[in-house]
Amino acid sequence: MTRARFLRLGLGAIAGAWLGARAPAARASAAGYDFWFTRLKYDSGDWDVDERMPSNVITALIDYTGLRVDPEEHVVELADPKMLSAPFCYLAGHKLVEFNPAERRNFERYVRNGGFVFVDDCNHDIDGLFAKSFEAQMAAIFGPRALARLPNDHPIYSSFFRFPDGPPATSYELNGWGDDLVHDYLKGISIDGRLGVLYSNKDYGCEWDYDWRNKRFLAEDNTKFAVNIVVYALTA
Repeated sequence: MTRARFLRLGLGAIAGAWLGARAPAARASAAGYDFWFTRLKYDSGDWDVDERMPSNVITALIDYTGLRVDPEEHVVELADPKMLSAPFCYLAGHKLVEFNPAERRNFERYVRNGGFVFVDDCNHDIDGLFAKSFEAQMAAIFGPRALARLPNDHPIYSSFFRFPDGPPATSYELNGWGDDLVHDYLKGISIDGRLGVLYSNKDYGCEWDYDWRNKRFLAEDNTKFAVNIVVYALTA
């Protein structure tokens, strides 16, 4: 099943249950947007990190692509079936990730049926609480070998801009906290050859967490890789 077909089916299947409540995803879809930024709220940890990051990513998509982009961030509980209709989901934090049964069910259903989740470890620490607990959740849901390193020639590195050396480094990777390493890889979970979970220990959320109006002071726009992630999520 393609991602586009999954999203169409998902919208149709759950529309009757919640359109009357005017859920964010329903409003975004009804408005004709190609993309809306969905942040997943989960019970166990600090999901509400990097507050300015979504607006920065949204601005980059508007600046560089022809996508019809919803200008608002949408926060949806992972346990809520509304998340199943999102074209892209973001999950991040510093603390424990321990899904309750409804969260686990929705996460697995979403990924196995064509959804895309970008997960970012705000600790940038492969031995930290977020990393260890999230990786344990993925092993329990998808199997111990499902989460694997992505090669630097993976299509996500050329889906819009080209990153021939793989994932761009962040300024947070060598700042004296976390594991104080530059991670030259990302990890992912693929379903039938399609990347459904993109997992980073590089703390992109903090790297992109600044007022979008300050981007003009950067020598190089560091949100370009965010564009690649979204374009891949919408087209793979």
